[in-house]
Amino acid sequence: MTGFMFTLLKFKHTTLYAKSLLFISLFVSYHTITIAQVAATSAEDRMKAVQQRKELEKRSVLNDIGFRNIGPVTMSGRVDDIEANPDDPTEFYVAYASGGLWYTKNNGLSFKSVFDSEDILTIGDIAVNWKTNTIWIGTGEVNSSRSSYAGIGVYKSSDGGKTWEYLGLPDSQHIGKIQLHPTDNNIAWVAVLGHLYSPNKERGVYKTTDGGKTWKHTLYVDDNAGAVEMDLNPQNPNELYAATWYKTRSAWNFEEAGKTSGIYKSTDGGDTWKLISGAGSGFPTGDKLGRIGVCVYPKNPQIVYAVLDNQNNKPDTTKKDSTTFRTDDFKDLTKEQFAQLNNKKLDSFLTRNRMTPKYNSAMLKEGVATDKYKPTVLYDYLNVNTGFESNPIGCEIYRSDDGGEKWKKINEKEIGIFFSYGYYFAKIYVSPYNENKVYILGLNPMESIDGGKTWKNIDKNNVHSDHHALWVDPKKDSHLINGNDGGVNITYDDGEVWFKANTPPVGQFYNIATDNAKPYNVYGGLQDNGVWYVPSQVTGRNQFGGGLGQMGGGTEV
Repeated sequence: MTGFMFTLLKFKHTTLYAKSLLFISLFVSYHTITIAQVAATSAEDRMKAVQQRKELEKRSVLNDIGFRNIGPVTMSGRVDDIEANPDDPTEFYVAYASGGLWYTKNNGLSFKSVFDSEDILTIGDIAVNWKTNTIWIGTGEVNSSRSSYAGIGVYKSSDGGKTWEYLGLPDSQHIGKIQLHPTDNNIAWVAVLGHLYSPNKERGVYKTTDGGKTWKHTLYVDDNAGAVEMDLNPQNPNELYAATWYKTRSAWNFEEAGKTSGIYKSTDGGDTWKLISGAGSGFPTGDKLGRIGVCVYPKNPQIVYAVLDNQNNKPDTTKKDSTTFRTDDFKDLTKEQFAQLNNKKLDSFLTRNRMTPKYNSAMLKEGVATDKYKPTVLYDYLNVNTGFESNPIGCEIYRSDDGGEKWKKINEKEIGIFFSYGYYFAKIYVSPYNENKVYILGLNPMESIDGGKTWKNIDKNNVHSDHHALWVDPKKDSHLINGNDGGVNITYDDGEVWFKANTPPVGQFYNIATDNAKPYNVYGGLQDNGVWYVPSQVTGRNQFGGGLGQMGGGTEV
């Protein structure tokens, strides 16, 4: 996620300069301005646009232009899911965030695309029934970054990707998980995260009992909380777990946590659901619950692991200075408490945070007293507009030994794997035959061999950062296939040695440019893969030239 971090760093350096203007905007917006996003495009209009694009393609003058690939051909883009054949792990599918679905039967030495001709290329999750050669695809990436694009629902292939059938759920947009019934090929569940930039009703869990012809909406929490993850008890498929995630995103803000994030359980095949992470369960509650991942230990399904992106700030261990205010001091103030604040301390706080002189203690107190401003306005402003400066707890590991009735926090120390970007990760996996061997994904892949108490990184220098997918061999749990922002890596020794399987040319270019050389060079800025260049007079057999740094983003020559 290097490119994204670069953007954030630039924002932080401009934050102090812009604080006064933002502060004015915040106060004014309470009374004179209603900032609204553009209304979400309806699913009907999006599907019409898909058909319109197909018609335009048929008549496009570009159809007669012969394009040639100039690379790069040894670097892939962001991977969202991997499914391997448990009986022959050299055969697997890789789903890319914006590059479709690719298939290999030689352990990644070569791939072929099997989803190039459909109406959408962005994928959130896949599920494969290897016995029947059936593939299910949930479109729309689940990682809620600004470069995550919406899908149009669910697809299914019954012939290994040769042909595809569209199964609906057009307004789902972002799908977190497709869960197949282990014995009944007609039953499947879909965890729908929903819209990224707007609320919608088509989110939660959907179930089909007829192979995807019809769907029943069985879990709905609210129009901002969708289902991001699922797992089931393989010994009793009527027992399922689903993680919901509350988030709101706009062009100017991202709220990645909320009260309706949680873990739900069904004991009747997903027809009804019960919250099992509420008060008294041992799992955190409140409005700072971020993305959650969940997995069931197959040999003893009473054991359930969960990873939480806890957006509560870390405890402040510094000695509090009674002569100054801190941002958290304004979090829960009443009107009466705001009126009692020390004017000198308040003015000092405003000056220290570079507020415009117009906003002094007297003016703010009068505004709060007359209900012009909320008593929490300072906390609201600083928390929203300088959220990148927050210090969240981040990654936490929880375990239940009774099927989700009670939860216990497992990690003994802070796990530095999410930082403030938990919305981009929060995936957890357990070994198929060792309840204490657990994996989590974040900036690095990490492994625990003591049930989540302690953790170690298992990546190496040739493994790209930002990890979103992991396949654990059910017969040899040291064999892992990993998907990250740079493509696919494979290890047979728990990460001691990794090799790349990155031949699909699906790097995510944000921008391209050319220079005036003869022949001219082509430059491209990729998502988290730096800036690359190549002479225009080459074929796709040649790799792009050396990278110009590791930041993703635009390119100008």
